[in-house]
Amino acid sequence: MGVFYETIPDNLKTWILDQKMLWVGTAPLASDGHINISPKGGKAFGIPSPTSFWYLDLTGSGVETLAHLHEPGNARICIMFLAFEGAPKIIRLWGHGRAVENGTPEFDALVEDYKIQLIPGARSVVVVDVHQVASSCGFSVPYYEWKGWRSTLDEHFAKKDRKFRDGDEKESMDRYWAWKSQLSIDGLPGMKRGYQYAQHNDIAPLKKMIGKYAPDPKNPRTVTENASPIHVLMVGLLCFVIGVVLTLTMVDPEIIRKVQKKELFI
Repeated sequence: MGVFYETIPDNLKTWILDQKMLWVGTAPLASDGHINISPKGGKAFGIPSPTSFWYLDLTGSGVETLAHLHEPGNARICIMFLAFEGAPKIIRLWGHGRAVENGTPEFDALVEDYKIQLIPGARSVVVVDVHQVASSCGFSVPYYEWKGWRSTLDEHFAKKDRKFRDGDEKESMDRYWAWKSQLSIDGLPGMKRGYQYAQHNDIAPLKKMIGKYAPDPKNPRTVTENASPIHVLMVGLLCFVIGVVLTLTMVDPEIIRKVQKKELFI
């Protein structure tokens, strides 16, 4: 049986902080944009208060979550946890999110305040202002045995960082972010730092979609597209109808009677 809360209860907080994996769901505002579900493994997340949640965003080949949260007027986000052992349980946190990028004063402040252990390749801290929490049964979620953490990603970016510090400019994270974190699959600007570096250094983004659904680089999927002619016509017609109705309701009935009998023009 599902139960909803406006804040994160203490008993759920303990369970959440004991989990080893979470899922993040976001979407662009455009109706033809693509919804994204992103799995996150690791212990780099926390609950500073009953209405807030954060997780450390690591570098990958995609940048959908950041692109959606950076989109003007868009901050929708859902965090989900599943129980793979013990009693069945699904927990969802809904709220408004913001991506605080590496290299900003606010990022440094959050790292200090939340005592985050940074690793090479950390891209941002995603902070969620939680406005709704739900627990549900999870009876169909299978059991999985926990065996350990994967270290490949951490090792890859640690090696990349060492090469950069040894003088290999091609191994810089800014260049990597400009290539892979510049644009979302819908062509929306992704990581601000990567996008700006790409513009200044003329770095083409990684091509992520193919075929008819691949976005036009000059026309990303946004909600600011120009209205079609039929929409303009319908709006004009609606305005005309409203104008006629207002005229008939506001004009003196005697004037209308004279117009009908053509007395007003005599």
